[in-house]
Amino acid sequence: MKTANEYKKLTIREFTKAADVYETDKAGIYEMCRKDYPYIKDELDKIEYKDLLDCGCGTGAMISLLHENDSSKNYTGLDITPRMIKVANEKKLQSAQFIVGDCEEIPFEDESFDVIICTNSFHHYPNPQRFFDNAYRVLRKGGYLIFQDYTASKALVWFLNHTEMPIANVIGHGDVAMHTQKEVGEFCQKANLQVEKIQASKGMRLHLVAKKPKAY
Repeated sequence: MKTANEYKKLTIREFTKAADVYETDKAGIYEMCRKDYPYIKDELDKIEYKDLLDCGCGTGAMISLLHENDSSKNYTGLDITPRMIKVANEKKLQSAQFIVGDCEEIPFEDESFDVIICTNSFHHYPNPQRFFDNAYRVLRKGGYLIFQDYTASKALVWFLNHTEMPIANVIGHGDVAMHTQKEVGEFCQKANLQVEKIQASKGMRLHLVAKKPKAY
C-alpha cells in the first residue's frame, strides 16, 4: 500500500508526460474523458453561477469549452501537476486562471465559488473525504458540486481496486481507487453536502450533483 504522497508523485509523473498530448488525437486512454464533458455542461446549464472551480482541471479542456460558450464568468482551474497548469495557462483565456494545487487541500478562502466541477480525477485522490470536505468549505451557500468519475458494483470495484489499480501503479499511473455509488453518497453526507442526483450510467460512469445548503 502506497502512502498519499507516493500516489500523488505518481500522478504528477503520469500527467507531466501526458500534458502535451492531452487534448490531441494522440491522447490515448485520456481521450475517453472527452465523452463526459457534455454531462458537466448540461448540468451547469441548469444553474446560475458566476465563479467556477474545476478540480483536477488538467490542461483546462473543460474550462476552454465553457469559456468558449460564455466568457463573462470567472473560471479557475486547479491541478496538482505543474506541467498541466503550464499548458492550460498558455491558452491565455480571458477571465480564467489556472493554479497548481492539491484538490484535497483546496487553496482558496471559504465560500469562494458558486460551483465546483470535478471530472475523472477523483480516483487519483488518496484521501477522498478531504476533497468533499474542502468542496463544502469553498462553496458558497446554495452552491453546487458537479462530479463525474468511475464506478461499478461493489464486487467489481473491490476486484478492480485489488488487481487493476496496483498494476496501473506499476506501469506509472497514479490511480488510487474506484468508489461505489454508496461510498460517494456517504462522502457527501459526511461533508454536509445534500445529494440532488447520483446515478451510474454506461461506461462505468458515476454522475453526481450535490448542493451546499443555503442555511446551516
